[in-house]
Amino acid sequence: MPNKDRKPIPRFTTPIIETHCHLDYLTADDLDSELGQAADVGIERFITIAVSKDNLSTVLELTRKSPQIWGTQGIHPHEAADWDAALAQRVTSGASDPRVVAIGEIGLDYFYDHADRAAQRRAFEDQLAIAADLELPVVIHTRDADSDTREILENALPSMQARGVIHSFTSSIELAEFCLDSGFSLGFNGICTFKNADNVRDVVKVTPLDRILLETDSPYLTPVPYRGRVNSPKYLPFIAEKIAEIKGLKVDALLVAAKENSERLFFGSL
Repeated sequence: MPNKDRKPIPRFTTPIIETHCHLDYLTADDLDSELGQAADVGIERFITIAVSKDNLSTVLELTRKSPQIWGTQGIHPHEAADWDAALAQRVTSGASDPRVVAIGEIGLDYFYDHADRAAQRRAFEDQLAIAADLELPVVIHTRDADSDTREILENALPSMQARGVIHSFTSSIELAEFCLDSGFSLGFNGICTFKNADNVRDVVKVTPLDRILLETDSPYLTPVPYRGRVNSPKYLPFIAEKIAEIKGLKVDALLVAAKENSERLFFGSL
């Protein structure tokens, strides 16, 4: 039963692309139910994200289950200790699949430090090189690692044919400006609705409309007013509403731009 104290999920006619979710981690409902609920509020495509050696194949299998689902191949910085030549070959091979649209989720996380920082940097650099070789965009995670993220990207940029997105952006304005100047997009999720996330809202304000991507990072980071529940792609409209409010736009204008941005980056159109 819906909670009467919570705002109903908005339903939009402008199609939305969910650019970052983890469909294999959503266990509350079956996949068909998740896709159906999301479709009901306007979501037409999903990019489900690889993060570890254990879900590289799972992501590829999910892309076979629906023409709406696309995927990535990559190793999250938390899993960098597993990075070796064999895993690099798996990522490279998987990324040749026609349903794979990017290398990711890759990057650095110095907040949790689940993996040695040198190992994180090595895995990040190697996967940027794979993306460059395959001419694929990248999906980047960075947390408390602004300096090293910038240095590694600066070194990689000359060989990169495509750029990508800094997903779940929570870093400094300075890193945002560097990434935007370098041709990257920024991904925003439920964090922008959180009470204490003024830093993220400040970045939203300075991000050009043609560089904004919408994501949920489901099952994490559920937006207000459903914070506390397991996140789901169906909550993406709340994120769109908040970003439109911050930018002083009508929601439909934001949605049109975000869809064009997502298609241009991941699907090679426009």
